[in-house]
Amino acid sequence: MKTRKLVHMALFIALITVGAFLKVPTPVCPLTFQLLFCTLAGIVLGGGTGAICVCGYIALGLMGVPVFTAGGGISYVLQPTFGYLIGFAIGAFAAGKIANSVKSPSFARLLTANFVSLAIAYIFGVAYYAAICGLYLHNGMELFTIVKYCFLMPVIGDIFECIVSAVFCKRVLPILKGASYGVAA
Repeated sequence: MKTRKLVHMALFIALITVGAFLKVPTPVCPLTFQLLFCTLAGIVLGGGTGAICVCGYIALGLMGVPVFTAGGGISYVLQPTFGYLIGFAIGAFAAGKIANSVKSPSFARLLTANFVSLAIAYIFGVAYYAAICGLYLHNGMELFTIVKYCFLMPVIGDIFECIVSAVFCKRVLPILKGASYGVAA
């Protein structure tokens, strides 16, 4: 890999890490900016490279570096929220592929890419949460309760992040591509 590409990847891994700790308090659970930086990685760097960045972030956390919102280590796979991290990686790939399937993506395409990434993150996140709660924690949470607290209540903040990402990408991608920045490789 070229040095420039490695630097871009390291930058996005750092941004995703910072996004885990930038929190906006909400009544249910704090809003973090991981989704924002994961979708940006996919769109700016391309689907494959963006997904590799998110997987690198996950690998760091599983190796014990406390980059996740609640720490790190291999045991984090038993945290009910680990499914969101899996969804972030797959969502970054999808967002990058959708956004970069044309030379100059429209705002609608960028927004669609972000919403697809969001949907993937929530599908994996809610399903994993339900599985861990039922199979490992045996806490007897009903599916409606899980959907309420893991999707319905926090999704508004994430929709806002999707809009911010689309606006940012619409303005910045032409500049980055024009400057031979090496985006969407």
